[in-house]
Amino acid sequence: MLNGFLSAFRTPDLRKKLLLTLGILAIYRLGVAIPTPGVDYGNVRQCIDTTTTNSAFQLLNLFSGGALLQLSIFALGIMPYITASIIVQLLRVLIPRFETLYREGPDGQAKLTQYTRYITVGFAALQSASYVTLARNDVFFPGCAVPVVPNDSWYIISLMVLTMTAGTVFVMWLGERITERGVGNGMSLLVFTSIAASFPAAVSTIWNSSNGPTNTLLVGLLLLAVVAAVVFVEQSQRRIPVQYAKRMVGRKMLGGSSTYIPIKINMAGVIPVIFASSLLTLPTVIVQFAGSDPADWVLWLRDNVASPSAPLHITLYILMIVFFAYFYTAITFNPEEVADNMKKYGGFIPGIRPGQPTADFLDYVLSRITAAGSIYLAIVALLPTIVFVALGLNSNIPFGGASVLILVGVGLDTVKRIQSQLEQRHYEGFLK
Repeated sequence: MLNGFLSAFRTPDLRKKLLLTLGILAIYRLGVAIPTPGVDYGNVRQCIDTTTTNSAFQLLNLFSGGALLQLSIFALGIMPYITASIIVQLLRVLIPRFETLYREGPDGQAKLTQYTRYITVGFAALQSASYVTLARNDVFFPGCAVPVVPNDSWYIISLMVLTMTAGTVFVMWLGERITERGVGNGMSLLVFTSIAASFPAAVSTIWNSSNGPTNTLLVGLLLLAVVAAVVFVEQSQRRIPVQYAKRMVGRKMLGGSSTYIPIKINMAGVIPVIFASSLLTLPTVIVQFAGSDPADWVLWLRDNVASPSAPLHITLYILMIVFFAYFYTAITFNPEEVADNMKKYGGFIPGIRPGQPTADFLDYVLSRITAAGSIYLAIVALLPTIVFVALGLNSNIPFGGASVLILVGVGLDTVKRIQSQLEQRHYEGFLK
């Protein structure tokens, strides 16, 4: 692996891409530490040190690298763009115009990207206004004695909303620059950096807990086991053989080749876990706004749904992960489209007739692989949380299932991209 890194930095154009990527990530981390105008940073630090953070926002704070609770200029991070991208993908099923643009190739997809940017700006403005309101009402830090936004005039509030929205647009621009001129997927790397930046504080929290050295060792072993399992499953795939028939074009014989369709066990990635986690934060927000004298149904919601260790919460979490795994896989992989493309170019699966029988076979295989993939996602998402609760630790530290899935997935994708560029230049690379 060391030789792979040395080879990457010996190659001039690859070295420029790596340095550009590292420079943009450094700029992103610098922006996380810059507070939004109108925020008293000293009061924010005092609230973080003296009060318990609202658990409903800890996952969002993790994905922003700690910027959300600090109300920095990058408080929203890249999450509005990710949400907008997912919505545009979902709209392809509901709006025929979006599906037509997707099929038009680069020009149509460029228009979809532009729509995604517009939706991102709208989400960023809406979320920034909501977060500023929550910060003013002491929802981020319940019971904090000092205000994090001392001046609540309309001018200051408008300036804060505008600054956070502009920060999100700038972060989106940074991610696109990494994708175009750097190494890897820019948006994924920004989320990767945000989660990885929280690890030192999480290790310190575990070490300072009761029975700290033992807990740190157990969490380290668990983390290694989860990473190994995630790498194994993410690399696994079902390869469906495809044979292309020979055909004469003029005097040339074309076709006759054999290939395969790779179907990953986890085609939905970490999206089902993020969706399920986000929806299950809504009961916590409802309980938070219920006040000091909540109704009976709010108390039931707090004890049975909002609590991460409640059996009903765990059951809903698993069901939502399975549902979103099937839902997102059905959107991103269309068996009928794949079968039509194979038939158009003379391809067929051995033993399966082209056309609708091929689509039915692909749907049969996909549904069963997705079942295994959704169960794998549920286990990885819940196992760290269950162990942390058993050890008496905070279940929202960044060693959870969603963060490990993101870190390993993005890391594998980035290494593969560097590997492919090294192999083009006849270097050995990282993987042997």
